[in-house]
Amino acid sequence: MSTKLDSSQKLHTPLLSHPDSNSNDDRPLPASFNPPEQGNAAGNSNGDAHGASAALESVLNDQSIPWARRMWDASLIEMRLLVHLAAPAVFVYMINYLMSMSTQIFSGHLGTLELAAASLGNTGIQIFAYGLMLGMGSAVETLCGQAYGAQKYSMLGVYLQRSTVLLTATGIPLAVIYAFSKPLLILLGESPEIASAAAIFVYGLIPQIFAYAVNFPIQKFMQAQSIMAPSAYISAGTLVVHLVLSWVVVYKLGVGLLGASLMLSVSWWIIVVAQFLYIVWSPRCRLTWTGFSWQAFSGLPEFFKLSLASAVMLCLETWYFQILVLIAGLLPNPELALDSLSVCMTISGWVFMISVGFNAAASVRVSNELGAGNPKAASFSVVVVTAMSFVIAVLLAFIIFCFRNYISYIFTDGQQVSDAVAAMTPLLAATLILNGIQPVLSGVAVGCGWQAFVAYVNVGCYYIVGIPLGCLLGFYFKFGASGIWLGMIGGTFIQTLILLWVTVRTNWNKEVEEAQKRLNKWEEKKAPLLEN
Repeated sequence: MSTKLDSSQKLHTPLLSHPDSNSNDDRPLPASFNPPEQGNAAGNSNGDAHGASAALESVLNDQSIPWARRMWDASLIEMRLLVHLAAPAVFVYMINYLMSMSTQIFSGHLGTLELAAASLGNTGIQIFAYGLMLGMGSAVETLCGQAYGAQKYSMLGVYLQRSTVLLTATGIPLAVIYAFSKPLLILLGESPEIASAAAIFVYGLIPQIFAYAVNFPIQKFMQAQSIMAPSAYISAGTLVVHLVLSWVVVYKLGVGLLGASLMLSVSWWIIVVAQFLYIVWSPRCRLTWTGFSWQAFSGLPEFFKLSLASAVMLCLETWYFQILVLIAGLLPNPELALDSLSVCMTISGWVFMISVGFNAAASVRVSNELGAGNPKAASFSVVVVTAMSFVIAVLLAFIIFCFRNYISYIFTDGQQVSDAVAAMTPLLAATLILNGIQPVLSGVAVGCGWQAFVAYVNVGCYYIVGIPLGCLLGFYFKFGASGIWLGMIGGTFIQTLILLWVTVRTNWNKEVEEAQKRLNKWEEKKAPLLEN
């Protein structure tokens, strides 16, 4: 067919359509879009990634192969790419989680006050900075992924530097908030004793803010190129160093809370430096990192808009779960409600790490394929990654449901808590299944650059539906913690339905055109500051 594409037409998921059906889903992209030739321009690893991408699009477009065989061959190619991306990503997020948790454990062995201070510093303050920085770093995920797919390799380094400049500037007001954490915590109702101890812990986390500012752009820069394993190795090695240094500083040198948090900051900077050295020295990044550039300081307002939308999208989700825990503390029996809810949310958090890995994989795959001009491969990636994450989530939900009467004993010996957790396990299982889909669809949104739209969806579903519904069920209808959890599920369920509907209705040919426009908009002549 040689008809020109009308961008208002939809390209539904053609991969699920039978080849004999009468549809125009196989129409080409407009002549105005000329994706670069695939090849080994960026070295062996990059060539392999682009080669697999081109092979996937070729298989999906090959009408001479029977439909069932075409789907099977395409699924094998896509699953190999996804496992290569998702497994290291899950490992990295798990290691990062363990570093924070180990710091809390070291602090807890100093005393109950120190445990409360570290918990408050980690979950009440540090998680705010983490969510904000990670969210803003997602702009790099969109742009680097699409630029890499389009083989505009030099722009990846520019986007990395531009994001680092913005995140470092954002870190300055966050550092001021950290510095005044004691009066802020007292203002929020914490006791002066706990607020003072938590402030000491938070002071040691100030360097961590700027480690986040560099780490997340680097992490997304590497992910966009499917370079995942080095980050996993670096994180694993850093965890060992972190445990040893924390033990020495906290117990042998007696530095206490400040030493524990400072070692966490040092560990994050070790990760940052090691990853940056890998980028500078590795031949896999020789075309994507070509030196520092003054261009990093250009186009910052537009880049900030995309970064801010990414941050709002993620923070609204993070704060949603924190607010629900705070609400649970207002129930008639707050200790039991908080204990049971925290056990369920801890289990959900661990399983959620798997979905976060698939989130990263979905974002990379979709952005790469859109940048490369492969609409069918992009839509097929969405189907496969969602199906894989969903199946794993269902299996884990089934296992946890079968052990519902025993899982609470991992955390506490109380029979009351065990009974409460067992009663809430069906809701936990439903949450795990939803979390098998929702984060993946959010990853697709990041890959397509829909962050602003998802931010609006999150406001409506979480804060207009989820929290009021949870309060209504928990307090008015006296369902307690289960009612609050039901409200959370309600908000997440509606959000998942909306994202699923939008994804199914997506015109992938048009998304390819939008990706090309976005890249052309921000691509400028590069002025090197320092050459390698």
